[in-house]
Amino acid sequence: MLGSFLLYAGAIVCVAGLVLAIWPMQRLGLGRSSGTLIAAVGVLLVVIAVRLPAPESRVPRATTHLDDFMPRWQFNEYHRVRVKAPAARVYDAMKHVKANEIFLFKTLTWIRRGGRPQPESILNAGDRESLIDVATHNGFATLADDPPKELVVGTVVVAPRGPRGPVTPRMFKSNLPTGYALAAMNFIVTPEGPNTSWISTETRVFATSPDARRRFAVYWRVIYPGSAIIRRGWLRAIRRRALGSS
Repeated sequence: MLGSFLLYAGAIVCVAGLVLAIWPMQRLGLGRSSGTLIAAVGVLLVVIAVRLPAPESRVPRATTHLDDFMPRWQFNEYHRVRVKAPAARVYDAMKHVKANEIFLFKTLTWIRRGGRPQPESILNAGDRESLIDVATHNGFATLADDPPKELVVGTVVVAPRGPRGPVTPRMFKSNLPTGYALAAMNFIVTPEGPNTSWISTETRVFATSPDARRRFAVYWRVIYPGSAIIRRGWLRAIRRRALGSS
């Protein structure tokens, strides 16, 4: 994603420039003024990354449950893997994968919450329940559960200040007031034959106002690399579980 690339590239360039401003490398022709200029370029890249627009996309025709609940979005990511197992087994594995089965899940969610202790949630998942159950018991709603094809869950990621009610499927099909951003994630299992399937996951986020879009854009561009690692690890964990149950 361009925004995340520019953000992290800018941060690295800025740090490199600050290091040169403190410890110049005169033998390479890089003095303190060069370091300051490099740091300024890094800051400029970060500012560009933060202010990049997030254009809206939409599906021309709904073909999945995710399309029904989230036909428009400004942010999304998509991943898939092939599994040598029947669709029903893959779907069951997806419903039962736990946080400790996903590579780096706990490390990356610990970083995302800044190391702060929190009650059990998707960012602080235990190992007793599946990750899907942890999510739906802590802030996510099940939007669709259509075995062995598609599961969709959703939550509110940005909301105006004030009291908030529970997340419900109805929220995703109503015209919410400004200031909200909704996120929906699905898993789709597509048979390739009697004993082979593809499983994919897509996350979409729709903000109801320019302010909510800008607020979420900064967060999204910071967390996107870690989110992509988690999603890919989640799919690999599903594959391992599906193959292990054969």
